[in-house]
Amino acid sequence: MRRRRVGARPPLSTMRQDDMIGTASHPSPRLRVPADLARSWMLRSPLGVLDITACDALVIDLEDGLPAARKDAGRDAAATFLDRSPAWVRINAHGTEHWEADLAMAAAATGLAGVMLAVTESATQIDATAALLPVGTRIVALIESAVGLERCSSIAAHPSTFRLAFGTGDFRRDTGMADDQLVLSWPRARLVVASAAAGIPAPIDGPTAGDPAAVLAAARHASDMGMTGKLLLRDEHAAVIDEGLSPSPQAIREALDLLAQTPDESADGSYAPAIARAQRVVDRAAAFGL
Repeated sequence: MRRRRVGARPPLSTMRQDDMIGTASHPSPRLRVPADLARSWMLRSPLGVLDITACDALVIDLEDGLPAARKDAGRDAAATFLDRSPAWVRINAHGTEHWEADLAMAAAATGLAGVMLAVTESATQIDATAALLPVGTRIVALIESAVGLERCSSIAAHPSTFRLAFGTGDFRRDTGMADDQLVLSWPRARLVVASAAAGIPAPIDGPTAGDPAAVLAAARHASDMGMTGKLLLRDEHAAVIDEGLSPSPQAIREALDLLAQTPDESADGSYAPAIARAQRVVDRAAAFGL
């Protein structure tokens, strides 16, 4: 099983272009965030306006973002955009009639940052998807069903899986679970544990509808659960999600104070977890320019 250092941040000068996910044609003035730390993952139809967004990661949505009759037009629009700007692409589920055509477009795109595979239910589906993409293409596995959740550990452990994401709407439809933080804490926790065990970055939570206060509360709950990203559908939610998934000023101050202390040489190792957590807070704050 491979292990990745979760939360590690390479120097900005060494980041690949597709790690610096943003809007290349309309760059944001804020620091761009590498994909392993990306908080706000914007789902956008390729037939809509793609450039104007302040998210950490732009995801061109070829699945729910397109009606069946416009799939071909959507793929053409996505290909045109990817010729000039980097972005992720959400492709239709493995085994559907549009899956292979989506992959053919994505594989030929010069600006492809990675793909998000809808309704991922097995590591075999990751294998089949990776086989039709350039070697090393990153795959975010979208867990949207009971079957996918039951197999999330093997999905997370697949070498081509970059992160897991939680498709809350379809998952609730499949299981009958309510849209409630307590009810959905168990599946969220499973995705977090599976990601940590596989050594990949923490998972991406599903989107939240409602006003900014509701979105902020949901983002903070996701952060408390150990998730570090969140899908969204509306531009005005991006900054709110980034706030909810970023270390607070108080957390940063406390982490810096702890790291500034020099443990007594005779002390045992019980302080080590706190030191590691503090270092992670500081690393994330630096990545976000806080």
